[in-house]
Amino acid sequence: MAIRRQGQAGSGADIVASRRDVLRAGVFAGVSLGAFAAQAQTLKPTLVNQLEWTEGFDSSAPSQAQVHSARPTLSAETAYHTEQALARYSEVAMQGGWPQVPATRSLKIGVRDPAVAALRQRLAISGDLPDVGGMSDSFDSFVDSAVRRFQLRHGLLADGVVAKETLKQLNIPVDFRLRQLETNLVRVRSMSGFLGDRYVMVNIPGAEIETVEADIVHSRHQAVVGKIDRQTPLLTSKINLIKFNPFWTVPRSIIIKDLIPKMQQDSGYLDRQKIRIYDQRGNPLDWRTINWNSQEAADYLFRQDPGDINSMGSVKIEFPSPDGVYMHDTPSKGLFGENARFHSSGCVRVQNVREYVYWILKNTPDWPQDRIAQAMTSGERIDAPVTDPVPLYFQYVTAWANSDGIVQFRDDIYQRDGLDVAYQ
Repeated sequence: MAIRRQGQAGSGADIVASRRDVLRAGVFAGVSLGAFAAQAQTLKPTLVNQLEWTEGFDSSAPSQAQVHSARPTLSAETAYHTEQALARYSEVAMQGGWPQVPATRSLKIGVRDPAVAALRQRLAISGDLPDVGGMSDSFDSFVDSAVRRFQLRHGLLADGVVAKETLKQLNIPVDFRLRQLETNLVRVRSMSGFLGDRYVMVNIPGAEIETVEADIVHSRHQAVVGKIDRQTPLLTSKINLIKFNPFWTVPRSIIIKDLIPKMQQDSGYLDRQKIRIYDQRGNPLDWRTINWNSQEAADYLFRQDPGDINSMGSVKIEFPSPDGVYMHDTPSKGLFGENARFHSSGCVRVQNVREYVYWILKNTPDWPQDRIAQAMTSGERIDAPVTDPVPLYFQYVTAWANSDGIVQFRDDIYQRDGLDVAYQ
């Protein structure tokens, strides 16, 4: 098998033959071509989440149904399959890697462009595109499916369009991907033990949540996690309490960084947001008595009433945390539709929170699904202690592979991999 190095002269026939050899050998995909379609179908329901443009507890995305074929990010087998992916990527690197895609405009189905030929070669070498269509410069349905598959493997919204973010991921060299796999192999090995009969795993760089039962993913949820300067911490804990229609107590850091500057610009902000102020003894205060040009406000308690605009939405999910973080619903559903979902102050917002809470409370007596739905819409402050506290892991994994043969990558958003930031 011969794959020409990038920039090495060769005929179109040579390139096509090289690509065919790669695919037949299963170098990248880890599966036969005959299994490609089945593998792609496995990928779609386990990774695609519909956006929550309405209330999260009122709409279940189709992908939130049970996904019996899904493999969790972390399992006893993840390290082994990540090692196998590392070996396959090493072989591709020794053969010269993949070409850069020189796109100067967005590429999508129906477009003809010389860059599509390079795109085809790039996707073929990575096992995303089966051996069809030769080196055509036409962006056809085969390329569209391959691009969507590639996007899913990289945690992007699968729209089939090669634009800025997808092009960036396509043009990251294989050597960089190798180093990512090496770095993350250490991480997944450390988490290869028994994690629980059922558990929740939050992958911070992917801004993704998995509910796992009997080593099978029950559902996946998009998440919104901490900004680069307000990072979501790593932790191991257990979910022990669900709070419906919670009050939100504004953290001191947000009072200083956000609330005081907003009040300096707009004195009606607290009233519109239904945020009340209390002194240390619990006595209510009038915002007019506070000097907003100082740090005085940081000494008081700010609490937002339950309701549609409450920052935690309809649900707060609690667990012991040394950093005081928690998971919650949100009124800002549109954020789940972004590729880069790093907007919080460290807590984790959950897409389709109703399905998530159903699963958390499934073994808790007196909390059937109809009661949960009623509690969410009641507007009342109600607590539901979890009978069997669910193990929870906040982890940082940017590259891994599982038994489905699919190799996954995510951006190193907090720059913890120690690799070249030029590709972040």
